[in-house]
Amino acid sequence: MNTPRGALVWTLVITGLAGFMANLDNLVVTTALPSIRTDLGGGLEELEWTVSAYTLPFAVLLLLGSALGDRFGRRRMFGVGVAVFTAASAAAALSSDIEQLIAARAVQGVGSAVMMPLTLTLLTAVTPREQRGMVYGIWGAINGLAVATGPLIGGALTEHLSWHWIFWLNVPIGLLLLPLIRLRIAESHGPHSRLDVPGTLLASTALFGIVYGLIRGNADGWTSPTVLTGLAGGAVLLGVFVVWELRAEQPMLPMRLFRSRAFSAANAASLLMFAGMFGSIFLLTQFLQTALGYSPTEAGLRMLPWTGMPMLVAPIAGLLSDRFGGRPVITAGLALQALGLGLFALVVATDVAYSVQLPALIVSGVGMSLCFAPAAGIIMASVRPEEQGIASGANNALRELGGVLGIAALAALFASRGGYETPRSFVDGLTPALWTGAAVLAVAAVSALLIPRARGKAADPKEELVTAA
Repeated sequence: MNTPRGALVWTLVITGLAGFMANLDNLVVTTALPSIRTDLGGGLEELEWTVSAYTLPFAVLLLLGSALGDRFGRRRMFGVGVAVFTAASAAAALSSDIEQLIAARAVQGVGSAVMMPLTLTLLTAVTPREQRGMVYGIWGAINGLAVATGPLIGGALTEHLSWHWIFWLNVPIGLLLLPLIRLRIAESHGPHSRLDVPGTLLASTALFGIVYGLIRGNADGWTSPTVLTGLAGGAVLLGVFVVWELRAEQPMLPMRLFRSRAFSAANAASLLMFAGMFGSIFLLTQFLQTALGYSPTEAGLRMLPWTGMPMLVAPIAGLLSDRFGGRPVITAGLALQALGLGLFALVVATDVAYSVQLPALIVSGVGMSLCFAPAAGIIMASVRPEEQGIASGANNALRELGGVLGIAALAALFASRGGYETPRSFVDGLTPALWTGAAVLAVAAVSALLIPRARGKAADPKEELVTAA
């Protein structure tokens, strides 16, 4: 594959910046949540929706975003996604009540759903196969920088300016990217000419019902009609979605992809990792402020040993996966994350010193860093080149879905055992939630063991892909 170096560099820079914006908004809000609650009002449910209103449409529309790129042009739709995300960021910054903020966050999620799956597709198209481990590692480090700086940027802007500025930050980046996308990225199309609208509606409605049921469970009661309808109806619609995708001529998520053990196991591990990780970070950033009394900036700084580790470790993880295969790297990373949350659950208290928390933060950060690049490499190598857009969308969708479900589930457990009333009640709810997060990550490590072995290079799609008859 003879790819001009300049095209690769420009594509890496542009897609990296877009991914930075989208991933930053996954975590930038976390350290601002107590200030948002004070300024705009609302309780735990509204805070959950402030996060989930972004991640839920992000998750359920990612596959549609990938399909739109295949049909109407990947560069064109990538630009549309960046434009929508940038405009919604400005709307979020201008919000004067919690409902407006939640609505703007939802539109942000729509923009991210269009642009994010196309970042990896556009990057893969211009990267030689033998360099993908290194390039994915750099891409993972850029996204890791967003994870690293999200709580810190959110805390610093909230404390020294206001929480509104965590959204204004995206606007100049988006405005810079729009002309660069037009001038520096070549247009390309995928093989699909039709959109799977029924599949999109089924998946979106099903996942919204499940998340709504989880969020409303403690407030309305787990046996209330609204909660049961959301959970049971969502589960039924997910089953209908799978049946539809098996029968559709051009499905948004071809079920044959899951016949590849590499694709299925890596995606399962990613979903569970994000569930345990995001659910825990959602609560821990609030613990540092609500229970321990740190300022937003201080809380962001104290999360850096966890969230900042991808900047150092993600590129190394990409090189290790090229040398030894992705399975051992991902499995070790997930096991370390489970260990880190377990260590945190053992020491969490209303007067716990930061030095006591530090080992858990470092272990969790190293573990998280080992997963990003190898998982992306395995998933993209396990499908045909013409299906890499769908594979990228599926991977991002399942990861974001994991984050949504993790926040909803761990917050529900937190609310059932504790609350915001006192530091002691916060710790009472946080401890079982952390143990649950550790258990989820342990299951993710077991799932990663199902990834086929590959030594010295990424798995060969001809060996790993099992196609439909």
